Amino acid sequence: MDALADLLDGPRARGAFLLRATLSPPWSVRIRDEAPLCLVAMLRDQAWITPDGDRAVRVGPGDVAVVRGPGHYTVADDPATPPQVVIHPGQVCTTPDGRGLSAEMDLGTRGWGNDPDGSAVMLVGAYQARGAVTGRLLAALPTLLVLPGDSWDGSLVTLLGREIGRDEPGQEVVLDRLLDLLLIAVLRAWFSRPDGRAPGWYRAHGDPVVGQALRMLHAEPARPWTVAELAGRAGVSRAALAQRFGRLVGEPPMAYLTGLRLALAADLLRETDATLEAVARQVGYGTAFALSTAFKREHGMSPQRYRESLRRPAG
Repeated sequence: MDALADLLDGPRARGAFLLRATLSPPWSVRIRDEAPLCLVAMLRDQAWITPDGDRAVRVGPGDVAVVRGPGHYTVADDPATPPQVVIHPGQVCTTPDGRGLSAEMDLGTRGWGNDPDGSAVMLVGAYQARGAVTGRLLAALPTLLVLPGDSWDGSLVTLLGREIGRDEPGQEVVLDRLLDLLLIAVLRAWFSRPDGRAPGWYRAHGDPVVGQALRMLHAEPARPWTVAELAGRAGVSRAALAQRFGRLVGEPPMAYLTGLRLALAADLLRETDATLEAVARQVGYGTAFALSTAFKREHGMSPQRYRESLRRPAG
């Protein structure tokens, strides 16, 4: 398993927020839902996305934007259009002065907007929950990236557009998986661009030595790896692997492995009811105490407190 696949294979979309937005200008939507990640696929017309404190970026027909939360941002027909709608946590929709708009903006099954025949049409998919493995990926992304429509195969957008308005048994699961596939496709295309600013671990995947070491670590994170064993399997000296790994990835092999293990542990705490002892064994720590010590150093809280904070009801 490679690093990107591993990071995307853990916390998958579950009950993601998806809709088709149809709008007539002038329109402007202030996004304050603090979702960890949101995809916007422009089907028709254009939009401008303005993250707080940053410049506005145009999203044209066929383009896909990925916005990293939890920061706030505005999506509008023009950067100068003042917000008319505010989206709060829990996808609560109001005017800027707090009047509810949910019923007024409802356009049927996963349809939303101010005009069913509006000139601007976009698909919106927001990941609601943040898991630690996804957090490692989010840390590698800019606040906003826009993938031009002519730089990749956008057939998944077409498929999602067909499925998003259907109301059939199991449709939520279908849409969750399509959103995952779209995210993976967009990030692969983005990271492959010369100006994509791919993270070190992604670029290093193509290196014959470091890439092999990364695949070994992700395939067996619980194995008691040493730099010497990784180097031997990769066919280089210990010093050569350590130097090459640090230069390409940005941190030593064992530091990378520690981060991977703790991210996987956090994901297991969020996604399962496994005991701390079981989680420790699955990610390569000999005891629950050892995992708890490392986890608290990384996350600033104990594993138990971390699990409770994620499961605490909102509001």
